[in-house]
Amino acid sequence: MKFLDLAKVYIRSGGGGAGCVSFRREKYVEFGGPDGGDGGKGGDVWAEAVPGLNTLIDFRYQQHFFAKSGQHGMGSQMTGKGGTDAVLKVPVGTEILDEDEETVIADLTEPGQRVLLARGGNGGWGNLHFKSSTNRAPRNANPGQPGVERTIWLRLKLIADAGLVGLPNAGKSTFLAAVSNAKPKIADYPFTTLHPNLGVVGVDNREFVMADIPGLIEGASEGRGIGDRFLGHIERCAILLHLVDGTSEDVAGDARTVLTELGSYSPVLMAKPRITALNKIDALDEETIAMRRAELEAETGDTVYLMSGVARQGVTEVLRALWAEIGPTHAPDDHADEGPWQP
Repeated sequence: MKFLDLAKVYIRSGGGGAGCVSFRREKYVEFGGPDGGDGGKGGDVWAEAVPGLNTLIDFRYQQHFFAKSGQHGMGSQMTGKGGTDAVLKVPVGTEILDEDEETVIADLTEPGQRVLLARGGNGGWGNLHFKSSTNRAPRNANPGQPGVERTIWLRLKLIADAGLVGLPNAGKSTFLAAVSNAKPKIADYPFTTLHPNLGVVGVDNREFVMADIPGLIEGASEGRGIGDRFLGHIERCAILLHLVDGTSEDVAGDARTVLTELGSYSPVLMAKPRITALNKIDALDEETIAMRRAELEAETGDTVYLMSGVARQGVTEVLRALWAEIGPTHAPDDHADEGPWQP
C-alpha cells in the first residue's frame, strides 16, 4: 500500500429542498386552503476517524465529496425527504486544514471522533406557513438554502509514542526491525527509508509504538531531501530517540546537524524529551567508543547510550529509557509483574 499523508479534498453540503405551493382539492371540500409542505434539509459533510487506516491514499482517487440535496416539499402538507450525509473516513491522527493549508479546523486523534465540515441547507417553507387571517390563500413559498462548498486539506500525523531521528544511514530502520515486527527497507546506502514506518516495541512486558521517519540532512528545514516532509509525524511523540552513526568521523557534527534541523522546523520538537544513542558500536574498538561518546555528550549535553541494532547490544537499556518517559502517559498494565521480556 502506498503511503500518502497529505491530500486536497473538495466538499459540498446538500442544498435544502424548496417549499411547495399547493391547495387542498377534495370533493365536497370548499375553500380547502393551502397545504404545501416544506422542503427537506440538505445533507451534511462529516469527517470521521476510523481505526485500521494509516494512509490517505484513498483520497488520491476520490477528491470530491458531495452530500445529497433535500427533496422539495409536496402537497397534502408532505415535507420533502432530507438529503443523505457525506462522510470522509480518515485515519486516526488526521488534521483537517482550511484552504490556506495553515488554519486547523479539527484534529481527529481518537477512533470514532467526528467533526462537521459543511452543514446542509435548510428546506424552504411551503405556503402553509404563510397562511394568516388576512392572507387565507398564500401563493408564495421559500426556496431551500444552498449548500456550503469549500476546499480543505487532510494532513496525517501518525500516532506514535516514540520517534526515531538521525542522519540517513544512522541505523534507524535496522533498530526498528530489531525491536519490533516492522519490516522496513534496510540497505547499505542512504535514504532507504522513503516514508514513515511504525512498529510495536516490547520491553519488560510493556508495549509502545515507535515511528521511523526518513533521515534528515543539512538544509532539510529549507526543503532539501525528504525528511522534512515527515517531521510532522513525530510531533505527537512523547519522546525522541536520536541515533548517531558511531562509524562516522564527526559524530558531534552529525548530531549538531540533526538538532539544528529539528529546531528550524519547530520549537515543539526541540522541547520534547530526547535520548541520544551512539549506534553501530559493534564495528568500533573500546578506545574509539569512549572518545566518540565523550564528543557526543559534550555536543548534546545528554547521557549517551551505547548500542548496536545489528548485534542487539544495549538495545534493551535504550528501550527501558524510552519507556521511563512514555510509561506515565499509558494506562497501568495488569501484567507488570510477569518478569522481564527481552526483545
